[in-house]
Amino acid sequence: MPLPDDSVELAVTSPPYPMIEQWDEMFASLDPAIGDALAEGDGERAFDAMHEILNEAWAELQRVLVPGGIACVNVGDATRTLDRFRVYQNHARIVDAFAELGFDPLPEILWRKPANSAAKFMGSGMVPPNAYATLEHEYVLVFRNGERRSLEPGADRRYEAAYFWEERNEWFSDVWTDVRGERQALTDDELRERSAAYPFEIPYRLVNMFSVYGDTVLDPFWGTGTTTTAAMVAARNSVGIERDPGLVRAFEDGVDAVPDRSRALTSDRLAAHRSFVAERRADGDDLGYEAGHYDVPVRTKQERTIRLYEVDAIERTADGYRCRHAPVESQ
Repeated sequence: MPLPDDSVELAVTSPPYPMIEQWDEMFASLDPAIGDALAEGDGERAFDAMHEILNEAWAELQRVLVPGGIACVNVGDATRTLDRFRVYQNHARIVDAFAELGFDPLPEILWRKPANSAAKFMGSGMVPPNAYATLEHEYVLVFRNGERRSLEPGADRRYEAAYFWEERNEWFSDVWTDVRGERQALTDDELRERSAAYPFEIPYRLVNMFSVYGDTVLDPFWGTGTTTTAAMVAARNSVGIERDPGLVRAFEDGVDAVPDRSRALTSDRLAAHRSFVAERRADGDDLGYEAGHYDVPVRTKQERTIRLYEVDAIERTADGYRCRHAPVESQ
C-alpha cells in the first residue's frame, strides 16, 4: 500500500471472497497455482492459496494502522462443489490470519443477506439427511491493532463524534436485522460482475462506531468506493486502493450526489432522534440532559456535545477529492 506506517486510524473493507466463483479468475491471475487447483477439483488447496494472497493485504493493513486502530472486514463464507459439496469458512480463516499478526479479535457482527432464490435450503429437497441450510448472513469481523487507542484528553473531535443513545443500542448489537443486501446501481453488466459492493449502511455505521472526526479511513479493496462515500458523509478522511480503473470511474460518475446524500442522512438521524424523544416523553421520560448544539434532550452526558456535519461541497483534486463540511444546525 502506498501509505506510510501508522497513517490510518480505521480500515473498513470487504475483500474478494475466496471460493466464490466470481473471483476465481482474479485470484488465479495473482497465483496461477489457484487455477490449477480449481481445475483439478482440489478445493482445499485453492482455498489455502487464495487466503495466502489476502494475508499479504492484512499484513500491510497492520503496518499502516496506528496502534490501537480498528480493522473491520466484511466477508461471507462460500458453499461450493468441487470434489464434493462443502462450506469454505472464509470468516474463520481471516480471524486466524489477524490473530497471527497480533491483532486482538473483538466481538463480530452478523447481518443478513438474503439469497436471490426463494428456496430456503440446498440439497435433497423434502427428505433427510442431505439438505443444507442456506447461507443468508455475512460477518463484519472487528480487530484492534494492539492496546486500546488513546486520544488527547477532552478532545472535541471525539466528543462531537458521539452517537445518540438509541443509535448506540442498535449499532452495537451483534446481529443487524435491519440491514439488507441491496441491488447495485451500476448500469454496466461487466462492472457489476466485477464488483460486490456492500450496503452503504454497513460502512457508514462502522465509520461512526470506530473513528472520530479528523481520522482517516482506509479501504484496501475499494471497489465502487462505498467506504469512501460513507467516510465523506460521516466527515472523515479516507483512502481507497483499487486495481480496476473501471470501478474507479464508476465512483467518479456518482460523487457529485454525495452532498445531497449527506444532507438527507443527517436530517434523517436528527428526525429519528426526535421521534425517539417523542416516544419517551409519551411514556413520561424526559431523558434528563440537553444537547448543546440541538434543541433536543438526550439520554446521557456523553451525547450533550454531539455535532453532526454534512458535506457542503466537493472539490476534485489531483489525487482525489476534497470535501468541505459544515456543521448541521438545529432543525
